[in-house]
Amino acid sequence: MTMIFGVPLAVFMGQLMLGLINGAFYALLSLGLAVIFGLLKIVNFAHGAQYMLGAFAALLGLQYLGINYWLALLVVPLVVGGFGMLIERFVLRRIAGLDHLYGLLLTFGLALIFEGSLINLFGVSGASYPTPEVLQGGIKLPFMFLPTYRAWVLVAALVVCLGTWFIIERTRLGAYLRAGTENPALMQAFGVNVPLLITLTYGFGVALAAFAGVLAAPLYPVSPTMGSSLLIVVFAVVVIGGMGSILGAILTGLGMGLVEGLTKVYYPEAANTVIFVVMIMVLMLRPAGLFGKEA
Repeated sequence: MTMIFGVPLAVFMGQLMLGLINGAFYALLSLGLAVIFGLLKIVNFAHGAQYMLGAFAALLGLQYLGINYWLALLVVPLVVGGFGMLIERFVLRRIAGLDHLYGLLLTFGLALIFEGSLINLFGVSGASYPTPEVLQGGIKLPFMFLPTYRAWVLVAALVVCLGTWFIIERTRLGAYLRAGTENPALMQAFGVNVPLLITLTYGFGVALAAFAGVLAAPLYPVSPTMGSSLLIVVFAVVVIGGMGSILGAILTGLGMGLVEGLTKVYYPEAANTVIFVVMIMVLMLRPAGLFGKEA
């Protein structure tokens, strides 16, 4: 039996793949946070709840409306993202220009409202979402058995993350977004509807969280609390990568998933804290994060 540092190869690769899958969710969620903070300077503490709403919308859509998984991947991010746009337009806009603490507390309160409302309606026990038939089964690799759905999650997350990075960093639309948040008065003078641009940006960040929620539904129990514990880890990932760094969010999310997976192999007791240890070390050496810009 092939061993890697005293661990069977199959176990090592299995944990590595599991870490990469978790990293894909970290990357998607931290990307949404980075988009919202980097472009709007809003610390969106409701992000975990919006991820949970995406999973719940997929589950309820399947149970009551017959919306299958593939349609949910398209419809749910649009619906939850549209709900996010309403939040930005009628709630967050009222505290625009104030200290970041106000936005943090407001979004934290919204998260508690969303979570508490769903607990009252559905309880705290998780519900299962069926894996699409075409993605059931797995692929027999020489060193491990790879479930097809986990491979799909990784590919889908990478495509969405890299597509988002390309749009924001390499297209005219991305240039408008960055310019509109850095100098809104100038962009307004050029005829760009900056308030609408801000609303659409927040909605897009929320839609990324909802998309991650739909991807997560067949993997994890769908419950009102599924986003609360994950959010703290995702915030740590964003801090490590650099607040507002799009590429940093993607690379750090995947990297921290791998670190977490390897830690589960060699020192399982530290698996739940290793990301926070890395965060402390990074902040001590580089306060702006690995990919962040020094003020």
